[in-house]
Amino acid sequence: MIIKQSLADYIKTIIFLTDEQLALVLEHFKYEKFQKHTLLVNEGQVSRHMNFIVKGCLRIFFIKEDGQETTRHLAFEQQFATGLASFITESPSFEYIQAMEETEALRITRKDFYYLLNVIPAWEKFYRNYLENAYINNLQIFQREITKDAELRYRELLERNPEVVQRLSNKVVASYLNMSPETLSRIKSR
Repeated sequence: MIIKQSLADYIKTIIFLTDEQLALVLEHFKYEKFQKHTLLVNEGQVSRHMNFIVKGCLRIFFIKEDGQETTRHLAFEQQFATGLASFITESPSFEYIQAMEETEALRITRKDFYYLLNVIPAWEKFYRNYLENAYINNLQIFQREITKDAELRYRELLERNPEVVQRLSNKVVASYLNMSPETLSRIKSR
């Protein structure tokens, strides 16, 4: 139960559950550990798990036609991550999910996640909160790409989420900011 305490605390910040409801939710999450660079989902596979990161980092990325990786999302401790479109529709993913560090996660299957939606009314509020945050995050990424130059994107990342730069390689940071590693190196040297 100790490993699940961080998840319980996180859930409690979003919704109220009785002790029995919380216990039911937690019993559906299973602990897994992934080595650095492990692919949890490949393009073409269905994303069947929602992942709560206890320790480490998951990266969600896709590969463009020219072979360049583009990182769409980075999730660290106390955050959820999944290939959401694939998870919802049960269709093949266009994205990869990769452990960027040795990562410990609590994972729930789609089947169990949707079971909880049916038996615990408050779980719908939890899910709505997750969906709203995912939408806002994607909108911010889109706006960042359209309205800001490379240097401003980097400076804002340093202000809002410095652990991305501190914990991940320049290649991954550059793919997250939609710039070449060379451009990122030039910006960092200024």
